[in-house]
Amino acid sequence: MTLIKSISGIRGTMGGMVGDGLNPLDIVRFTAAYATQIKKNNSGSTKIVVGRDARISGEMVNQLVIGTLLGMGFDVVNIGLATTPTTELAVTMEKAAGGIILTASHNPKQWNALKLLNEKGEFLNALEGENVLKIAAEESFVFSQVDEIGKLSEDSTYTQKHIESVLALELVDTEAIKAAGFRVAIDCVNSVGGIVIPALLRALGVTQVEELYCEPDGQFPHNPEPLPEHLTEISSLMTQVKADVGFVVDPDVDRLAIICEDGSMFGEEYTLVSIADYVLQHTPGNTVSNLSSTRALRDVTAKYGCTYTAAAVGEVNVVAAMKTTHAIIGGEGNGGVIYPASHYGRDALVGIALFLTQLAKSKLSVSALRKTYPEYYISKNKIQLTPAIDVDNVLKVIKDSYKQYEVNDIDGVKIDFPTGWVHLRKSNTEPIIRIYSESRTPEQAEGFATAIIEEIKRIANI
Repeated sequence: MTLIKSISGIRGTMGGMVGDGLNPLDIVRFTAAYATQIKKNNSGSTKIVVGRDARISGEMVNQLVIGTLLGMGFDVVNIGLATTPTTELAVTMEKAAGGIILTASHNPKQWNALKLLNEKGEFLNALEGENVLKIAAEESFVFSQVDEIGKLSEDSTYTQKHIESVLALELVDTEAIKAAGFRVAIDCVNSVGGIVIPALLRALGVTQVEELYCEPDGQFPHNPEPLPEHLTEISSLMTQVKADVGFVVDPDVDRLAIICEDGSMFGEEYTLVSIADYVLQHTPGNTVSNLSSTRALRDVTAKYGCTYTAAAVGEVNVVAAMKTTHAIIGGEGNGGVIYPASHYGRDALVGIALFLTQLAKSKLSVSALRKTYPEYYISKNKIQLTPAIDVDNVLKVIKDSYKQYEVNDIDGVKIDFPTGWVHLRKSNTEPIIRIYSESRTPEQAEGFATAIIEEIKRIANI
């Protein structure tokens, strides 16, 4: 059993002993701690929104979370089966004090999690997250007296409200999409995407939709992380039905993978690159992605005479950098698109609508559109270290060894070479250094990684 406590939320495998897996007692404890922190924020609202994905454990976790919030004196708006971005939008629409999303994102079905939002529908910052963990550890929360117990309301309209908000975006052109007559294939991994993505496509004017795994029963038919090795079935489907484009989402629909008409992968790194290109064509401005994302976004941004900024890994860090730099679009290289004209959260619905508009207006096939962007290759590696090794010192020595290059140390160490980059980050939960590298060819990317790995082994004597 596994229980991972971090500032961004609580996730774990279902069952086990207290403090081991994500069991009912731990769910209550962390929910009460979150409610205590929200009271400290004092937004003036006593309302919290709760939404969940379609996981098998979802209803059980949902009842525990709602009951705990009511017991802490909060009124709860239960929006039921809903995507992560839908729940984020619901928080602001309800003028709530916060929200909890019950989803373990791309993790397998035995996992679930509490993702914690503030009154803006955004993830808690580091200090707030640390406070929640401290309150939970100390169990320093107080439940309400009987006359102060919160009230529960149900609202199943937020999926439709989310779709309507996407249709209202200035850069979404439903007439162009409808006129293109696209045949679209989708894989929604039997979670909430199976409810919202077909409805979104119909609202956008797409009448030919080939549905794969759209039954929201939580029985994931394959590993739910939208990586190429897990998407062989939709890849085959593309050519069988002669689809123009394929879309794959993770269980909570904040990540978007795109499949070309020939069944090849558009590349999760290029979801944001392509959509940013379309947005920048019409509304030039700054962009942000995390340090481990492709350099192609920087290149596309520079093409429009705008400024690209790299943020520390993590959605909350990307959002903070976007606000600081007044970025008009940003996100992460895992297919996460953040478009502030909608809201500050990764949103596959927004991504699909903008991409289909771009595709319709470009008159190109998906594979031809992909070829218009700079070609980069990312290599992902990791080194297992012993607990006795001083990881911080290893990173410092690496940083000093490459100081003749551009080095960024806001999140581990990233070294920018003329022909690529290497990013080293230590894990917060285990003695591992993750090494991501990128270059114009797979061989160059692997070469960067190999050189750094050998350097780390020499420094750490392993």
